[in-house]
Amino acid sequence: MTDTTAAPRSTQTLERNLTGRVAFVTGGTRGIGAAISRTLADHGAAIAVGYAGNVAAAEAFAKDFRSTHDDGVKLTTHQGDIRSGDYCRRAIAEIIAEHGRLDILVNNAGITIDKTVAKMSDDDWEKVLSTNLSGAFYMSQAALAHMLERGTGRIINISSTVGEFGHIGQANYAASKSGLFGLTKSLAREALFQLSRSGKLSGNSVAVTVNAITPGYMETEMFAAIPEKMVERILTEIPVGRLGQPEEVARVVHFLAADTAGYITGQVWGVNGGLNM
Repeated sequence: MTDTTAAPRSTQTLERNLTGRVAFVTGGTRGIGAAISRTLADHGAAIAVGYAGNVAAAEAFAKDFRSTHDDGVKLTTHQGDIRSGDYCRRAIAEIIAEHGRLDILVNNAGITIDKTVAKMSDDDWEKVLSTNLSGAFYMSQAALAHMLERGTGRIINISSTVGEFGHIGQANYAASKSGLFGLTKSLAREALFQLSRSGKLSGNSVAVTVNAITPGYMETEMFAAIPEKMVERILTEIPVGRLGQPEEVARVVHFLAADTAGYITGQVWGVNGGLNM
């Protein structure tokens, strides 16, 4: 019988190909975001994490992070509301000031307010769109200016399979996550256009790339709130027959963040157990 128990994390046995890099992960203290933060740190990156209002969760994450990364990996935390363009610009500036640079932006922060279209208020719609989509735009806009000036960088948007398929009671969430596809492709094209125009593209094997990832049903706090009967139904829809783990998304983020992924941009990567086959 195959042992599926996850092996303990060890930074000593990993290829530390992100050493010297700085990564900012929005919503980086819980769930998929926390797994991304830890994985990038395991590969040598200094980490900045953004969070909204859960100070206790952020402090717990920082304490655990520092206890498991005692090899000099730097961590900074940045609290604020990504619905505000001013906050996003300020956060990017703070990170560059504290770390000296920003190489990787992971737009992971997101919320859900699930209601049918008939019952969804203007505020329910606006809050989800402004957090999940506008927040990613504001962060990317600020980070991209820095990356284009340096000629290198990675922006990775965490979308969702709901953005591909839609879902009853999630019109706002689906629209926001689908919007990330268009944002990703437009940013990817514009980044290369600007690099070419400034003469920084020729011979640049790293460049600035923008990609998206679509997690399927993942075993996170958000999923834990779903009723058991619905979970049983969902599992029958997943070809691999199980929920995904946050670390499985994080591994794809690491792959796309590395210098060796410089020929991949404007793409959408599914991590969903075969849901969209």
